[in-house]
Amino acid sequence: MWVFSASGCRWLGAAGSLAVAVGGYTAGTLPVLGGAPLWQPRGSAPATAGAVLAYLGLTLLLAAWWRYGVLLARGLQDGVLTTLLCWAAPLLLAPPLHSADVYSYIAQGGMVLEGHDVYGAGPSVLAPGDLGAEAAASVGGNWTDTPAPYGPVFLLLAEAVVGPTGGEIVPAVLGMRLIALGALALIVVAVRGLGGGPAGPAGALWLAALNPLLLVHVVGGLHNDGLMIGLMLSGVLLAVRGRWVLGCALIGLAMMVKSPAAVALLFVGVLVARRDGGVRGVVKGLVLPGLVAGGVAAGATLAAGTGFGWLGTQSVAGAIHTPLSLTSDLGLALGTLFGGDPDPVKGVVQKLGLLAALAVIAALAWRAWRGRIDPVLGLGLSLVALVALSPMVQPWYLLWGTVVVAAAAWHSRAGQLLAVLSAALAYETAPSGHTPWYGFVLAGGVLALGLLWVRRDPWPAAAPTAAHLPRPEGTRSR
Repeated sequence: MWVFSASGCRWLGAAGSLAVAVGGYTAGTLPVLGGAPLWQPRGSAPATAGAVLAYLGLTLLLAAWWRYGVLLARGLQDGVLTTLLCWAAPLLLAPPLHSADVYSYIAQGGMVLEGHDVYGAGPSVLAPGDLGAEAAASVGGNWTDTPAPYGPVFLLLAEAVVGPTGGEIVPAVLGMRLIALGALALIVVAVRGLGGGPAGPAGALWLAALNPLLLVHVVGGLHNDGLMIGLMLSGVLLAVRGRWVLGCALIGLAMMVKSPAAVALLFVGVLVARRDGGVRGVVKGLVLPGLVAGGVAAGATLAAGTGFGWLGTQSVAGAIHTPLSLTSDLGLALGTLFGGDPDPVKGVVQKLGLLAALAVIAALAWRAWRGRIDPVLGLGLSLVALVALSPMVQPWYLLWGTVVVAAAAWHSRAGQLLAVLSAALAYETAPSGHTPWYGFVLAGGVLALGLLWVRRDPWPAAAPTAAHLPRPEGTRSR
């Protein structure tokens, strides 16, 4: 049947994306103030109808993406970038989808312009009439009084959007969407440059850029995680090509969007150490990437004029419980079981989870240095481990590692499992940004079906490879 062909998948996915966007006009994360006449609540009945349409559209998009990936895994050669354009275009003028975070971004840009300390207060300090005040009214309750956990580079971009638009909701959101599209472009270029491993770049773009989780949450939801990933992966590409100083500078900029990008420095260090070899190479790899990125981070902070308060706000998100965090759920359960205040027990379990993540990252870096795993793949798996063991986890955090794994070895068991998780997590939040119970039910159903597919039609496990670099002196692969 035509619908199961590559062309059919392209247009089926485009129809699904269009349904997501149209449904968002009544069921999306609409602003409390300033959205009229385009983006304003229209009553419960239109909101319900819009949500149904958006969920149906998401299902079509996921089905098309899944089938398209199977065809690529079987060796199909097709215009993946054309498909990406068809799927992303309907989302360009949609209201914010699945999250209210963009309102925080705009409000924080307004705070910078109004002279407020974004690392000492939340958007609630904006008074009526201030730049970003309309956006502040739509910030989710958990974040109204929360200082910004983002670096000064992203705040500069938010400031650059709020200034020309005057903080008006619709133009400011569309300005932030331009940044999201720039992030998507960086991801595409970096993934193509890294090649996707032996199976080629087309499938890598399928898992990374065509991924509905990315389309919905980066293009539709405007999360700055896309920019962090794009800058970080671009830096890794430069490092793989031997330009590690410039690559570390880009990773430093990525860190000044969101701090988890710093994990990439360890694997760039592996690349440097392996190229130079010996003790000198190891010392150089351990020290110099951090110095370069740290210098860029310090320079960006001074240029932004927002101060170094971001150093103290990196843990603020962990104070908010998210049900996808395994360590937070376990800590809360144990704390409740033993009675009294569960927070101390929860805090201990969260810290143990982070220590476990650091141990996994160190082990993967060691394996990469010994030539037993591609450093880029090691970085991707490290980011997946960091997300899995973090005290706060949102569905789109999975993209941190998924995009990197796609760039290194999309046609692997890890890539296949990440595709299943991406499909499941796309259902976890509603278009309104809430996390309803049925979102978890839908996600569980997709996860079960996906795992059944993995069992019946497994992709081959990726052979350990370090094709991007030579073996260091005195080591050998096993």
